[in-house]
Amino acid sequence: MREYAEEPPVEERIGGPLREADQTVAVAESCTGGLIGSLLTDVSGSSDYFDRSLVTYSYDAKLQELGVPREVLDEHGAVSEPVARQMARGVRDGAGTDWGVATTGIAGPTGGTEEKPVGTVFIGVAYACDWGTQESYSLVSRYEFDGDRREIKEQIARQALRDVLDEVKSN
Repeated sequence: MREYAEEPPVEERIGGPLREADQTVAVAESCTGGLIGSLLTDVSGSSDYFDRSLVTYSYDAKLQELGVPREVLDEHGAVSEPVARQMARGVRDGAGTDWGVATTGIAGPTGGTEEKPVGTVFIGVAYACDWGTQESYSLVSRYEFDGDRREIKEQIARQALRDVLDEVKSN
């Protein structure tokens, strides 16, 4: 269930700007469990710009596949701004893509706290600029979504794609 109807949906709109910029994207998914990769591959021709999606659900997966430092996971927990940033950078650099996007959150119905209720997610977006320019960057946004587990996951996945699309268009 979408918060609002998008026509066409973001997974169909992201390809044009990425192709025009001759850029690629890779995804590190925790709470979305592969949904972002699935949405992207639902679009014919997405291999022009989509490289991979890694589902890194556990702490060990985040450490081993994305290089998220143990200290960051211990200090902040998986559902945090620093972990989302490290995940986005890790998938971008590991895949050698222009863009990395990452999701880490609480899809529910259990696992929420007062500080981080069910529906909380951190979405990281990382951009790789040319070496020596010092213009590479990463940003993280926190969102809170309502709904059941499936609805929350879909909202998170589409928001992650919107966040990347906004950044691609602004570069």
